[in-house]
Amino acid sequence: QLQVVESGGGLVQPGESLRLSCAASGFTLDSYDISWFRQAPEKEREEVACISSGGVENYAASVKGRFTISRNNAKNTVYLQMSAMKPEDTYIYYCAAVATGYRSSNICTLSPNSYPYWGRGTQVTVSS
Repeated sequence: QLQVVESGGGLVQPGESLRLSCAASGFTLDSYDISWFRQAPEKEREEVACISSGGVENYAASVKGRFTISRNNAKNTVYLQMSAMKPEDTYIYYCAAVATGYRSSNICTLSPNSYPYWGRGTQVTVSS
């Protein structure tokens, strides 16, 4: 069964860093684009970042320069390194996957409707 599982969430203070992981099971990530989204209760889902199967990154304006997405295909895991965190980064963070059919995709989309496989999310809280 194809699954993605997020981990690494928690409570941090403003200005601190946190790294989230998205681990795949039931499939190998190397031919999938992976994206991170975030959502708070009663708010719309918001795009964060994506990485194509070929390693090209794309970021939402709200996190560009602070967050970095990366992938380690050998570990079948994608990471989201979050730095200089702000209280407004407090959300449940979800990773999502879509098959590209090849390993060298050079573009990924931040449209959530393009991703059929989703994890259950991990809570990130930024507060002093």
